[in-house]
Amino acid sequence: MKTGIVGSGFVGATAAYALVMRGVGRRLVLVDQNRGRAESEADDILHAVPFANPLEVTAGDYADLAGCRVVTVSAGVGQKPGETRLQLLERNAQVFKQVIPNILQHAPDAVLLIATNPVDVMTHLAARYAAEFGVPSSRVIGSGTTLDTARLRSLIGRHLNVDSQHIHAYVLGEHGDSEVIPWSLVTVGGIPLSEFCHAGKISICPEDYDVIDQRVRRAAYHIIEGKGATYYGIGSAIARIVEVILQDERSILTVSTPMEDVAGVKDVTVSLPNLVGGEGIIKTFFPNMSEKETELLGASARVVRSVIDQLNP
Repeated sequence: MKTGIVGSGFVGATAAYALVMRGVGRRLVLVDQNRGRAESEADDILHAVPFANPLEVTAGDYADLAGCRVVTVSAGVGQKPGETRLQLLERNAQVFKQVIPNILQHAPDAVLLIATNPVDVMTHLAARYAAEFGVPSSRVIGSGTTLDTARLRSLIGRHLNVDSQHIHAYVLGEHGDSEVIPWSLVTVGGIPLSEFCHAGKISICPEDYDVIDQRVRRAAYHIIEGKGATYYGIGSAIARIVEVILQDERSILTVSTPMEDVAGVKDVTVSLPNLVGGEGIIKTFFPNMSEKETELLGASARVVRSVIDQLNP
């Protein structure tokens, strides 16, 4: 099984490394405008293969993406300290006008996994460009709030002293400042959060919710301020999404994809729980949230839609 990554910067290279560590696929091709960077990253990662899993890791050009079942797109300019994801749009939109057609010219059957920020808007644009090649929007997936959801689950797990893999919680909406945490949906091993805490005599209150919310919402800013970029978390998230697609796992992931209507907002791309398999998005689910949470989801969708309208690509 062959996959490709376009963009060999911090995110792309770390995703490639995570794919090797998880043993996802059999062949991996790195493509970058800076061919030397792609070759160096491919060589470096290849040297880790004897300690991990048997993947063939190479650098190449767009033509070398032929036969890829999934192509991850992390190409674009990086986020500056203090810069919101939405402020990246104008610079990265121009990059995609060239990248998406180049990929689909050589890998017309691939699922496109978008990781470039602002990911929701970039996914929306990628779907528009891909449609010109007859690619349905279900095969254009944004990493969305997959990472935010992992951040939320890890923080709740730490607070409760429970393995985060047994925390079921989602971050929905924009991958950014307006994202929504529907606390009414949180369960621990299938038990509603409030019931679990009551039974275990664990204290969790609205103040705890607020602290966790801010740590999730501000995580990228904090990390970028301290070390300049985020890549380990998103690299691992990308590897997991690619794995789900290659193995046709039919897993529920909070990825983003274009939708006709989200809480009253038409033609917008944000994250909701999606059933994901070998051909991309199989089905989107709209959780039964509280009225307030639904209002916040609508507000988040309007933020993304307003930027799409301003861009008018």
